[in-house]
Parts: sequence; structure tokens; C-alpha cells
Amino acid sequence: MNRQLIRSYILLVAVAILLFTVPVAFTLTKQLRDDTELSLKREATTMALLLGTGDEPSCRALTTMAKAYAAETDDEVQVTTTDRCTADVPRPERDAALTRALEKGDSTTDWGSDFIWGRDLVITVPARDDGRQVVGAVRIVYSTSHLAHRLWTIWGFRAGLAVTVLGVAALIGAFAARRITAPLRELNSMASKFSDGDLTARSPVTGPPETQTLARTLNQGAERLDTLVASQRIFVADASHQLRTPLTALRLSLDNIADGVDDEFVREDVEQATAEVVRMSRLVNGLLVLARAEAKVTAAEPLALRDIVEERLSVWRPAADERGVTITLWGSADGRPSVLASPGHLDQVLDNVLSNALEVSPDGGTITARFETAGDEVILSVLDEGPGMSDAEKSRAFDRFWRGQGLTGRSGSGLGLAVVKQLVTDDGGTVALRDAPGGGLCVEIRLRAAAQRTGG
Repeated sequence: MNRQLIRSYILLVAVAILLFTVPVAFTLTKQLRDDTELSLKREATTMALLLGTGDEPSCRALTTMAKAYAAETDDEVQVTTTDRCTADVPRPERDAALTRALEKGDSTTDWGSDFIWGRDLVITVPARDDGRQVVGAVRIVYSTSHLAHRLWTIWGFRAGLAVTVLGVAALIGAFAARRITAPLRELNSMASKFSDGDLTARSPVTGPPETQTLARTLNQGAERLDTLVASQRIFVADASHQLRTPLTALRLSLDNIADGVDDEFVREDVEQATAEVVRMSRLVNGLLVLARAEAKVTAAEPLALRDIVEERLSVWRPAADERGVTITLWGSADGRPSVLASPGHLDQVLDNVLSNALEVSPDGGTITARFETAGDEVILSVLDEGPGMSDAEKSRAFDRFWRGQGLTGRSGSGLGLAVVKQLVTDDGGTVALRDAPGGGLCVEIRLRAAAQRTGG
């Protein structure tokens, strides 16, 4: 926007210069031509009068004047001879202009070119005697080098002035553009912080009335959204306390009943009720995790991906070792890339993905976690050797409460991948399910790469 404003400002100034300076320069050029032509005609006419008089004093005066003029101006005066006067000056060559002057008595002006002028300006004036008869002609050959120098001075000065004015206009335009767009930059900074989860970001109310109104509207919207998110967090905390405690108490009560009942059928019913309570507890925990994920309020920050992955893998290895499942880590050549993510999000994402992978992996199988850098993204993949998913199942895997028909999701709540997608999306990344090369499922997570700091 700054560049567009500066270009527009410079364009307006350039058009103004073009409309006012160029016509003035052309007017001055025409005036220079007319003044030069008039002056030379006046000089040639004066000499023609002396030639037409024809007496001895006039001829001597003509010779003296022609030589003095040529010596002073470095131009050439040419005079035809007459029966009564022969001036001691060069004679003109016979051409169309001279013929016209001698036969028709017409004065001619030849600039030597249709574009401005040529090398020489040639003016031919007929000389008449007392009876108005043409008796000769006077020609002045004027070098236009002086005119060319003055022409370059006229146009060069205006061109230099135009460049200077455009330079000053560019500086003024840059200052004005930055001043005009300063409120927009403040709004953009506030929006960037807000999109990163900083709900306390506010924009100063500055600038013209339009941007002030926009800033007030955004600030009011931010206040309301902050209030709503705070209310949601309070609700999540209250729900966590209000739902978990009764479910825990109910499960304990059912366990006590099961211990005191001898009837096998009653015990079976109690155990079934206990299993439903356990399932409901997992469902409540999953809903609370998802609600916390949707109520994201923390800003993304650079995090060392390898450190987080190694930590979570070390936590899940004991559970994998019980079934003989091997968990491996493969890193890219970059070593230790950093990603932009909210603290704690990657931990939850890896826990959900590794839990699903371990659940579907056969005994003695392998779970592989690997990461690589691709441009401004870091790709984290978790591959298992389970039964995988069909295309239809992949399209629904991120839906809430959806559970697969095979090994996947035998005891889950159907919220794990929904939580993963919510957390990754909140951090500006994407998640997708693909077929693993050797069979099984590959969970591919793309995260924004953080700018690497270079040491000096």
C-alpha cells in the first residue's frame, strides 16, 4: 500500500510537470526561433537597402557592414553583384531560394530541417532600387550551434528541475504514505497478535476518523471475544470438577456393590454398568480436552521439535515394550528444527497420535516418528504397522465421536484425532492421514517453521 501511494503521488506530480513545463519549453523554443529569424531578417534587409541604393558610399558601407557582421558573429554574409554596386564579400550559389529572390522578389527562410532546425539557418532577402526593381540579393548563412546550446539549456534546466521535483515528491510521498498507513500497521499488528492467541492485544485509536472507527470496532470485538473465551474457560474448569467427581463416586459405589453381591447375574449387570461409567469418564475427559483446545488463548512461540518428540517417545516406550513394539525416531539432516506452536499443544498431539498407533500396532511391530524440513514448514510423521484405514475412514477420522470398525478405536471415545486437528490448526498447521509405505497408517503433521537465529 505504501508503494502504491508513493507511485500515485509521483505520477500526479509527473503529470503536473508534464502539463506545465513541457508547453513552456516548447513556447520558449518557438520564441527563440522567431527572435533569431526576425533579427537576421532585419540585418539582411538593412544590407539589401544599401545594395539597392547602388552609389559608391552605400557599396563601401555594405562591404564594411558585411565584414564586421561576419567577424563578430562568425556567420557568413553573401551578396550578389549589380550593375551599380560590387561589394567585396562572397557571392551566393545559385539555388532555388536565390532564383526566387531575384525573379519574384520574395524573401526566404530555410532552417535546414523540418524538426526544430538544421546545421545552418539561411535567409535570403532581395535588394530593390529606387524604382522597386529587384537588382540583387543579400544572403546570411547563420550557424545554429548557438541556438542548439540555448535549446539544451532550456530543456536541460527543466529536465533537471523535473527530476529534482520528482525526487522531493518521492520523499514527501514516502513520508505521507507512512503517516497515512501508520494506523493500518497498528491494526495489522493487533490482528497478528490476536490471531496468535493474544486476546489482550488492542490497537491504539489513532489516525483519520475512518481508522479510528475501525480500531474501536476491533477493540470492542476483542473485548467481547476475550470475555466469551474467559467464560468458556470457567465453564470448562467447573465442568471438570462437577462431572469428574460424581462419575468417580459412581464408579466407587458400583465397585462396592459388586464386592458385596453374590448373585452372578447381578454382578454381571454391575460390571456392565461400571464399564459404561468408565467409558463415560473417558468421554468426559476427551470433551474437556477438546473444549480446552477450542478455547486456545496462548500465543505460538518457537519450540524445539526434536526435544518434544524425544520426551514423548520416552514416556510411551515402557507401554510399547510391554507388547514388544519398537518406537524409533528419524530426524532430517537439519538436525534440530524449531516450530511455531503453543506450549503444551505438541505434547497433547503426540500423546493422542502415539496412543492410537500403539493401540492398532501388532505385537512386535514398529512405530516410526520422523520429521523433515520442507521450505517454511516442518513435517512430523508418525507411522504404524496396523491395519490402516480406507479412504472413506480417512475422510471421517477427524469427526468427533467417530470410531473405526477395525482395531482402531476399540476402547476410545472418538475424540483423539479431533483434538489433534484442533490443536494443530490453532497453531497454523495442517494434519492429514496417509497410507504408510510398508502398510499401516501415516499421520502427517505440518507445522510452521520458526526463523532460525544465526550466530555472529
